[in-house]
Amino acid sequence: MENTIRIRRKEIGLSQEELAKKCGVSRQTINSIENNKYDPTLLLAFNLAKELNTTVDCLFSPFSSKEKRPS
Repeated sequence: MENTIRIRRKEIGLSQEELAKKCGVSRQTINSIENNKYDPTLLLAFNLAKELNTTVDCLFSPFSSKEKRPS
C-alpha cells in the first residue's frame, strides 16, 4: 500500500512529531507509514485523514507505483 501522507503533511506545514501527537502515536510510527514500512490500523488511517483535512481514499492507494492497476 502506498500513501501521500508526507506530501499532504508538508502542504499544511506539520512536522512528523506534530502529526504524531495529534494522532496519538509516535513520530517513528508516522515515519514508518510515510515510508510504506507500516500499514496503519483503520482507526489511525481515519485519524490521519482528519488531521490532514482529507479522506482516507485520498491518502492511501492499495497499489504501489510499480504494480499495474487492474483495468
